[in-house]
Amino acid sequence: MPYDSSLDENVFADSWETEATRINVSVFSYNKGPNKVQITRENKDANGNFRFTKLGRMSKEELAAVMPLLKSALEKM
Repeated sequence: MPYDSSLDENVFADSWETEATRINVSVFSYNKGPNKVQITRENKDANGNFRFTKLGRMSKEELAAVMPLLKSALEKM
């Protein structure tokens, strides 16, 4: 069965942003299944638009900023 975006329910979403990057923490439930956390990174391109990129490694500053978001996400699970 292929992925169907209409079955993906966004339960929680919040983000932390700087001038160059944004880290998103979300909780999704697919087809009424268990809630799962998704963490993504977006970097600004030359035009100032955010573009999805691999999350990869996080700095101490990024991790400290995302921890409260993860705690909030956990409460939604």
